Amino acid sequence: MTAETATPRSAQARWRARTGPPLSAYGVYVALLLLVVVNVVVTPSFLSAANLRLQLVQTVPVLVVALGMALVIGTEGIDLSVGSVMAIAAALIPLYLGYGAATAIVVSLVAGAAAGLLSGSLVTFAGIQPIVATLALLIGGRGLAIVIAHGQLKQIYNPQLLALGSDNVAGVPLTVLVAAVLVVAVGLLVGRTTFGRQLVAVGGNRKAAEFAGLPVRRVLLVVYMLSGVLAAVAGVLATARLNSSDPSNLGQLIELSAITAVVVGGTPLSGGRVRVVGTVAGALLMQLITATLIAHNVPASVTQMVEAAIIAVAVLLQREGRAGA
Repeated sequence: MTAETATPRSAQARWRARTGPPLSAYGVYVALLLLVVVNVVVTPSFLSAANLRLQLVQTVPVLVVALGMALVIGTEGIDLSVGSVMAIAAALIPLYLGYGAATAIVVSLVAGAAAGLLSGSLVTFAGIQPIVATLALLIGGRGLAIVIAHGQLKQIYNPQLLALGSDNVAGVPLTVLVAAVLVVAVGLLVGRTTFGRQLVAVGGNRKAAEFAGLPVRRVLLVVYMLSGVLAAVAGVLATARLNSSDPSNLGQLIELSAITAVVVGGTPLSGGRVRVVGTVAGALLMQLITATLIAHNVPASVTQMVEAAIIAVAVLLQREGRAGA
């Protein structure tokens, strides 16, 4: 009996060992390539310069937020407050534009860092679960942003700020270049610095990191602050592109899109690894899925169901990859 049942189980284990890790690590790139090929065939003018620029520009907010989310998830945490932090950043911009665009941007980024510091402190010092701590800020932060803006959408007329959302450099939108710089910076932070190694160690085994003398609390605080700052950057870029500050609607549900991009990109929810390039591919994949469905008149509700299915499949593939490792 044992001999009869051992063979199928061994075969299943071998199948997981062969297919799990490659699918988890490279599945997002294959899916992205296939989606591009499909669009080239079925979507008119998909490869036009205007459409490619549009897709990149629309990917930027989710990508920038996802970079911070990847760092948090790498520590086995989660940050649900990023959409509200975007709204706070957007609400503060009109209040300080009178002092110049640079001042308004700096104030917004400082607010993002402060929001991240609050979330990180709740997680690190109060011992609150990340999902609970950041959920509280998601709710309270959105309310604060609306209070700051008096519940109003405000038009932006400052030419320096608007240039951030409309200017191009050698044909490439400035917002895309900003996002590219941030991708490189986060990639170097994770892959080439002591802090990046500490982050991965904390996410892999927090107790072991503490016993090894790593500054676990400092790492967690910095990670949540970076997530807040990147969310604020996304809020500034979105406000500049939309020519208005709209705290009531800006960043709604972007935390879900960011989590999807990170998980699909190969960063496990269990922490211990951060895939920056995979996160970029995940953000592009989610944007192309949305654009493809819209181009073919598929309702937005279907897009949400597709995102949910993609998250489920990505988590299953990650689990298979760990089981086969």
